[in-house]
Amino acid sequence: MLGWFPGHMNKARRQILEALPEIDVVIEVLDARLPYSSANPMLASLTRHKPVLKILSRADLADPEGTRAWTAHFDAQPDTRALAVTTTNTRELKRIPKLCHELAGQVRADRDVRVMVMGIPNVGKSTLINGLAGRTIAKTGNEPAVTKRQQKVRIQGRVALTDTPGVLWPKIEDQASAYRLAASGAIRDTAIDYVDVALITAAELAKRYPEALKARYKLKALPAYEANPDADKVEADGDARPDLMALAGFDGHAILAEIAAKRGGLRAGGEIDLHRGSEVLLHELRDGKLGRLTLETPEDIPAPEEAAVDAADHASEDGSQDVTESASKAAPHQGAQGGAASDD
Repeated sequence: MLGWFPGHMNKARRQILEALPEIDVVIEVLDARLPYSSANPMLASLTRHKPVLKILSRADLADPEGTRAWTAHFDAQPDTRALAVTTTNTRELKRIPKLCHELAGQVRADRDVRVMVMGIPNVGKSTLINGLAGRTIAKTGNEPAVTKRQQKVRIQGRVALTDTPGVLWPKIEDQASAYRLAASGAIRDTAIDYVDVALITAAELAKRYPEALKARYKLKALPAYEANPDADKVEADGDARPDLMALAGFDGHAILAEIAAKRGGLRAGGEIDLHRGSEVLLHELRDGKLGRLTLETPEDIPAPEEAAVDAADHASEDGSQDVTESASKAAPHQGAQGGAASDD
């Protein structure tokens, strides 16, 4: 079992709680391709009484129609605004200080609007802060959880930013979200079996973007998937096994095998290297080579959402290091892992 909640993240949670009383507005950075899955329910519970600006980062990689749906979803919530940006595009970032002032309301004339920037690792939070500051303030890197401590910076527009380390939560209850996070690179590639992630991702892409998938890999057809009759049985440890490929309706294994065969994964004797196919699919998805894709819609949000927040509260309070080991049971285990990622 792998711990999601290392010591520096537990410390970050305490620092957030200590700093929040002085904060006027919270900026939560989300991945525009998966705004629900990249939202930490623990942060939602900590900041529920503060105005929130949802920044949908990597909008250049997301489906514009999906981004419009998510922006409308967030804008309909009280004390919440949403803005889709490419965090490296400084022109798009210029709207942020004005939105922070609008959300903060009346602030004393002799001080800045105090804003705390939050988000899980690897959603572009540090790149956003550097873009707002116009210089390198927050460290970026090629793996999750680069930022290890709070940092403060004053930016144009009378806004004072407090950066926080990317904070994951002890357990992801929604297994579909776990796989989407892994597919995007927000979770380390060693957290969930690499090939399993690619199998589920292939099935999801076949459901949501069949033409893009077929065009990129020259696939003639997308094979349907027949549900595993044992999919709803419970393991000895009590964890359910959601059959995510069956929910998508497509055979991710067959799709991944064909991708591998076409991209250097065909071994002597006709053996298929699924790990090679997984590398191709996941790396190209993360690089935007399949086109602008969004991996979930507001309709994919499980109900009731409050239950997930309460569960996250309880787990974070007891310092649990429980992890979604049940995620590795949602697809056939292939025993291969890979490497990846982008900035914090």
